[in-house]
Amino acid sequence: MTDPEEFPGAADAPVPRILGNAGSLAAADPASTGALWRLAEPGRQLDANLIRIPPQGSIDAHTEPDLDVLLLVVAGDGTLGSATGPHPVESGSLVWLPHGSVRSVTAGENGLSYVTVHRRRPGMRIKGRPGA
Repeated sequence: MTDPEEFPGAADAPVPRILGNAGSLAAADPASTGALWRLAEPGRQLDANLIRIPPQGSIDAHTEPDLDVLLLVVAGDGTLGSATGPHPVESGSLVWLPHGSVRSVTAGENGLSYVTVHRRRPGMRIKGRPGA
């Protein structure tokens, strides 16, 4: 056990927390698809999601123009499509998706579950009309 006195200033600082277990979340209900979990902690600088694609399902080719994304496969297998061709992914695969890259994801026979992490998008701001 760690003594809290070993962390000077910790009383006023945010504290690390265990949010869950991605493997357990991915295995909980095999019929569930889409976003199974989202990081929702207030004041965060990151966004993260646990996504499940059903067997043989896919996310069509798309581009994220502004954000790099880190993808970690936590269950199942599938294929990452990119400009350089198809790349097989499986549990444990860690993939960097640089902003501006075109990519698609297709699940294998048992489906595919993965966590994505990226910088949080700033909230939308309402702007006044120019000259108003």
